Amino acid sequence: MAGLTASAAAMVVLVSACGGTGGGAASAPKNFSYLSVTENTTVRTALTTLSKGACTSANEALPLKVETVPQASLDQKLQLLAGQNALPVQFAAGNAPALTSKLYKAGQVADLEKQLKSLGVYDQLEPGAVSTIKALYGGKLAVLPYEYNIEGIFYNKKIFAANGLSEPQTWDELVAAAAKLQAKGVQAFSASGQQGWPITRLVSGYLYRSLGPDALKDVADGKAKLTDPQYVQAAQAVADLGKKGYFGKGVGSIDYDTAMNQFLSGKAAMFYMGSWALANIADAKQDKVGADNVGFMPFPAVTGGKGSIGQYPSNVGLGITLGAKTFDSKTGAWVSCIAKNYGSTALKDQGAISGFKVNSSVTDANAVTSQVRSTISDSKQNVLWFEALFSTKATTVSQTNAASLVNGTMSAQQFMQTVQDALNAQ
Repeated sequence: MAGLTASAAAMVVLVSACGGTGGGAASAPKNFSYLSVTENTTVRTALTTLSKGACTSANEALPLKVETVPQASLDQKLQLLAGQNALPVQFAAGNAPALTSKLYKAGQVADLEKQLKSLGVYDQLEPGAVSTIKALYGGKLAVLPYEYNIEGIFYNKKIFAANGLSEPQTWDELVAAAAKLQAKGVQAFSASGQQGWPITRLVSGYLYRSLGPDALKDVADGKAKLTDPQYVQAAQAVADLGKKGYFGKGVGSIDYDTAMNQFLSGKAAMFYMGSWALANIADAKQDKVGADNVGFMPFPAVTGGKGSIGQYPSNVGLGITLGAKTFDSKTGAWVSCIAKNYGSTALKDQGAISGFKVNSSVTDANAVTSQVRSTISDSKQNVLWFEALFSTKATTVSQTNAASLVNGTMSAQQFMQTVQDALNAQ
C-alpha cells in the first residue's frame, strides 16, 4: 500500500497547520462525488442501487459520481487532494487510520457523529460498529460503517470432508491439517502476498491468542516491542507455514483477487479473510465451490495462550468518510437516506454485512452468512488487526515485507525488527 511520500507528508502537515480551511469555504458540490478503490465493488454497487431506488430524490438533487483508484495509490491521492482543498464529497479513507485522523484534525473530514445526530439518523448505526470506529480513530466517529466485519478462516467443507478433517480448534491442529492437505497435494491456504495484510493478519491472530487482547495495544503504548521474544514467536509461526509450502507457489506475486479466486475455485482449502468475503461467496459466478460448501471458523487457540477463540478481530473495512467542506443539506439528504437503507440493500443484494441497521426483512443468502451474522451478534469482545494502531509508514513497511516473511527471504526477527524500527520513527 502507498505510504507517505516526503512531499505528501509535508502537504498534510501544512494542511493541518492551516486548519485545513484553505482560507475560504468550499463551493457547494455539484455531484455526490465518491472516490472509491478499484478492488472494492460492494459499496459503489450498493450506492448505485440506492441512487436508482430509495435515494432517487437525493440523487436527483446531487447525482452520484464514482471515481476509483487502486488501493495502493489511495493514500497519495488523498494527500494530494487534501493539499489542494479538493477532497470529494465522500471518499474511501486512508489505508491506515493515522491518515484519516490527521485529515480529521485538519478540519478536512466531517464530524460524522454531530452530523448524523443533527439528521436524526445516528441510531441507524450498530453500537458495535460505532465502538470499533472510535477505537480506531481516537474516540471520533471519523468514518461510516459501510462494512462491519469480523475475521476468521473460511474453509472448503468438501475438501475437509474428503481428507477426514474437522475444524481445527488449536494452532497445532491447524498446522497438522495443513500438513495432511499438503501430503495429499492440496494447497492449504490462499493468501495475497502482494497486498501483504492477509499475511500480517495471521501474525496478529497468533499474538492475540498467545498474549491476549492487549498484545498490540501494549506495543502502541510502549509497554512491549515487536522484537520481544514472544512477539517474534508469532511471526515465526506464520513464517513456518510459508517454509513448509502451505501458501503454494509465488505467494508474493498473488494479488487479492487471485487469492480470492484460488479459494472460490477450490484450489485452496482455507482462506483467512474478513466477512466482507461473504459478498463474493454469495456470487455464483465467482464461487465455483458453492456457498453451501463454505464454512467459517475462528482463528484457533494457541495452547497455553491468554487469548480466547471468542475474541474476533473486527473492523469496518476500508473506512469511508465525508469531506467537512462539502457537507451541505444535499449531502445530508444522501447521508440520511444511506443510513436508513444501506444495511438492507447491501445484505439483500450482495450478502454484505454493514454497520448500519437492517430495517427490512432480508433472508440471508446462505448458511455461512447466517453463521457470521450470528457470530457478530454473540461476540462479547473484539480485537483489532496487526497494523490498526500503527503509523502510515509502519503499516506500509509491515505489509510490503509480509511476503518476505513467508517466502523465506526475511527472518521472523528481521521482519519484526523492520516494523519496530518504522514504529520508532513515527
